[in-house]
Amino acid sequence: MKQFLGFVKKEFFHIFRDIQTMLVLFGIPIAQLLIFGYAVTNEIKDIKIAIYDQSKDDVTLQISNKIISSGYFILEKNLDHISNIEDIFKKGDVKEVIVFEPDFAKKLQREGIANVQLIADASDANTANLIVNYTSRILMDYIQKENQLVGQPLQIDTEVRMVFNEGLKSVYMFVPGTMALILMLVSAMMTSISIAREKEMGTMEILLVSPLKPAQIIIGKVIPYVTLAFVNAITIILIGYFVFGMPLKGSIWLLLLESFLFISMALSLGIFISTMARSQQVAMFISIFALMLPTLLLSGFIFPIENMPVLLQWISHLMPPKYFIIIVKNIMLKGTGFMYIWKETLILTGMMLFFIALSVKKFKIRLE
Repeated sequence: MKQFLGFVKKEFFHIFRDIQTMLVLFGIPIAQLLIFGYAVTNEIKDIKIAIYDQSKDDVTLQISNKIISSGYFILEKNLDHISNIEDIFKKGDVKEVIVFEPDFAKKLQREGIANVQLIADASDANTANLIVNYTSRILMDYIQKENQLVGQPLQIDTEVRMVFNEGLKSVYMFVPGTMALILMLVSAMMTSISIAREKEMGTMEILLVSPLKPAQIIIGKVIPYVTLAFVNAITIILIGYFVFGMPLKGSIWLLLLESFLFISMALSLGIFISTMARSQQVAMFISIFALMLPTLLLSGFIFPIENMPVLLQWISHLMPPKYFIIIVKNIMLKGTGFMYIWKETLILTGMMLFFIALSVKKFKIRLE
């Protein structure tokens, strides 16, 4: 019995000394609990909206203030023309535009009914539904309190219009997100595992002492995966278009170029992971923990980033899939050109160059 207890004690010490095992046992569950607890929510907050007030009277001002002070919405801009609505949606920050009809207060007083139009960006169908429902409830609460004060039945007629996804098809949200997830995992994970496998087999040492330069080794390892991942991207686009009816309003060539950029960035990240991993198992662990979960939870694929705590929102800025999803939605659903996605393109390019530079530096160190 004493020998058995000694053996159990030894196993405990062995586990406590192994950092990777401790991360699996305690780090991942805690991280998942915190991320899921804060990210998985059906509530909205700090949603940016715009208001097009054609009446500009006391009633529309009261309603606007009630909506903004609710804590769910932030007023991004007051519009002065109906033509500004489409442009502000294409920029991507504003998720809803509230339109008050002319002579709103007069119609409400004389006829007992006035009209409000709620226009929502439905490229994310679930969020659009939530935004419209929250706004409608605020309008309903306002009119109910007014009815109690004036003693006569007043009514606000709400017209809802969804742009970029009038049918509220969830596939419009899942195709861009799935595309980002697949390309990220296939490109980064397979590259990191491939190079880690060569380390385990000892063939990497042969490459490192060969006449090939570090950049040539990296590019040579990347080219096959770039080609295969690009074929994957084209396949996903074709299936989304022909099978699921995903629209393609923008330039197909721009979409392919952006896909190629994202694949290159993911591959450079995979190579960087491989320079840190000593084995295939470690490379896979890092890839899954650092790529799959953040892509699912912190990229805006499933859960709106605006609903997350500020800390998670800052972390989401470091997630490459976030920018690729924005690019894909803009090109496929909104039909925008490069001028609307240049910031996201520049960020992905910067990330790619950053990971390539780190990888080359790491290889040079090994050569020395």
